[in-house]
Amino acid sequence: MLKRIYIEISNICNVQCSFCPVVEKDKRRMSLEEFENTLLQALPLAQEVCLHLLGEPLAHPQFSEILDICHKHNAKVQLTTNGLMLERNKEVLLKSHSLRQINFSLQAFTDNFPNRNLEDYLRPIMNFTKELHHTSPFVYVNYRMWNQESQDSDNSNFFKLIENFFNIKINPNIEIGAIKSKKIWNLLYLHFDSRFEWPSLELPLQGTQGRCNGVLQHVGIHADGTVVPCCLDKDAEINLGNCHQEKLGDILKNDRTKAMANGFSNGILVEKLCQHCSYINRFKKN
Repeated sequence: MLKRIYIEISNICNVQCSFCPVVEKDKRRMSLEEFENTLLQALPLAQEVCLHLLGEPLAHPQFSEILDICHKHNAKVQLTTNGLMLERNKEVLLKSHSLRQINFSLQAFTDNFPNRNLEDYLRPIMNFTKELHHTSPFVYVNYRMWNQESQDSDNSNFFKLIENFFNIKINPNIEIGAIKSKKIWNLLYLHFDSRFEWPSLELPLQGTQGRCNGVLQHVGIHADGTVVPCCLDKDAEINLGNCHQEKLGDILKNDRTKAMANGFSNGILVEKLCQHCSYINRFKKN
């Protein structure tokens, strides 16, 4: 049983953040039929599904129907969004019985619109957070600030608006290596992390030893059905199979997947992309 399976319902995004790579693959959205088929394969294999890899899930024109399908099959859903299209999907999310966690990538706004009014962006998200607490008090909300150790890591403007709105006080001191998440109001958390390099064969060799949670705790499924070991394999360099063409359960048992899993379990990086992935180094600290 995996912890989660990432299902990319769309690789199309409404912005282009500096910390996200340009998608080289053809622009694609999953049809409702493809999504339901993928979901039915994923549910017996994972504790929850995440409706993203790259792309903005709220930009999918049939997002409401996708959540209906999740509810129909009792799926536990985690959602990550930049929040820019929240208003048009607000009621759908507030009424959802499948939503278990929603993450707002707040750094996306200042990264794309440095001269726009921050409060105009953040207030609808904070209003939604309060409404969600009243309608679904057990749903977790993360305000992500994954911009630590970068030139735009000053989040003081965010802190001030959040403090005033929720009538709280935020300790701005952050120790990324120890605690990345701070609970600030009911099930609302601030989640901090540093930027990372997306793995690429063009990056320097990191070595052949290491570990990762890919295929051990999670896998990703691109919008075209391609199964990859982790959500950072943006170009599907490690193509484990296609769940639109064969069963996901069989893909997770094939020789390539098993070789990766055995390698990670024994501290060996089997795949070349993993050997050029600097994110692997984060696990050495643990």
